[in-house]
Amino acid sequence: MRWMFRILDALMITAGACIVVISFFSPMWWFAQPAAEVLLLVMNVFPSPYNWKYKKFRLRVCAGGADLLCAFLIAAVLTVIIHLLVLMLISDETLIVYLMSCAAAIIVLGAVLLNGVLRTYLSSAQLGIKHRVIGVLLSMIPLINLIFLIKVVAVCSAEAEFENNKDILNEQRKSEQICHTKYPILLVHGVFFRDFKHFNYWGRIPKELEKNGAVIYYGNHQSALAVAESGKELAQRIHQIIEETGYEKVNVIAHSKGGLDCRYAIAALGEDEHIASLTTINTPHRGCLFADYLLHRSSPNFQKWVHRTYNKLLRGFGDENPDFLSAVTDLTAENCEAFNQKIHDSGKVYYQSVGSKLNKAANATFPLNLTYNFVKRFDGDNDGLVSETSFEWGEKYTFLTKKGRRGISHSDMVDLNRENIKDFDVREFYVQLVADLKARGF
Repeated sequence: MRWMFRILDALMITAGACIVVISFFSPMWWFAQPAAEVLLLVMNVFPSPYNWKYKKFRLRVCAGGADLLCAFLIAAVLTVIIHLLVLMLISDETLIVYLMSCAAAIIVLGAVLLNGVLRTYLSSAQLGIKHRVIGVLLSMIPLINLIFLIKVVAVCSAEAEFENNKDILNEQRKSEQICHTKYPILLVHGVFFRDFKHFNYWGRIPKELEKNGAVIYYGNHQSALAVAESGKELAQRIHQIIEETGYEKVNVIAHSKGGLDCRYAIAALGEDEHIASLTTINTPHRGCLFADYLLHRSSPNFQKWVHRTYNKLLRGFGDENPDFLSAVTDLTAENCEAFNQKIHDSGKVYYQSVGSKLNKAANATFPLNLTYNFVKRFDGDNDGLVSETSFEWGEKYTFLTKKGRRGISHSDMVDLNRENIKDFDVREFYVQLVADLKARGF
């Protein structure tokens, strides 16, 4: 159905782009010119009735932009063919009319192209900054710019369909409240990040959980501290939530180093009284050998410089007393081994863990595309930062990857880049994870 409307749009654009030269050789077409112009205008405003099914205006705009670009590509080919065929029939007397037709075709096709680009660039979340910049840089390179437009059409069409299906699914199960757990969800970030108000560390995950009934809180702890210090901050945060809300406990979902911080709070600070479950996401429970390597091979002066620079920067973002070196040191394999010997699980808490694997460095975003091969040299298969052998902890372990070159990275697991990954819906993964906690009585 979508392709039918795209082909109809392409035919209308072609008719509008070629109306001058066609009318010259067939005078009766002059009477069709006003109708062609009206249809062209309507088509630019409402590219396809197929898009009316999308619930969100943004998705309708995004899909409409993709339709216009697709129709433009088809119409551009048809228009060039028609003008090349007509070129063989023109004489000196008709040359001016032919040139006028070429100019009109450029204007018509240019207007459709601009409309499609503006719609997709302004509405798509999946194009990202990278695709937008590449599009601008390639816009003046013939053929390559057309190939890039095909990529834009594919990305935006897939985004509209995928997001609309998610909206439909959430609406269908809204009454079930499958994520409305007995205890609220506390999301705990990893090292070197904070819970910023306008840039959520967890991407689109919290909103997806809330749509399905979850009650969400955040750790709000500093970005880089020793595990023990972060554990203390999280314990204070849990007490604050309990006092303000009246809940007896929380379900903790912790990413990366946050999992170690929470294990410390449970075992060393008595938070097993207030934590019903702990789900660790890509946590280095057995540390990272490459962290040992970095600390042992880099000079003390370099370490001090990085430590001072990072701490100064993060104070500007709200950290009161960040401690870069202590955070990194606690992630070494040596220190994690000592940590595991001293910090024991509590029988009062349900522990489970999740891990993932990145398949190729080139398919990760910065800086994981740089660290992947380095980590692999020391730790083997990894998610760009943490080894596959370091993830597993607790009663249940879920390992995630996907076929092909991409895989699933450390940042993918918290939707940091807001990317729709083919064959892996991170938002739905968390919905089902929390739904399972509810089913277990947590």
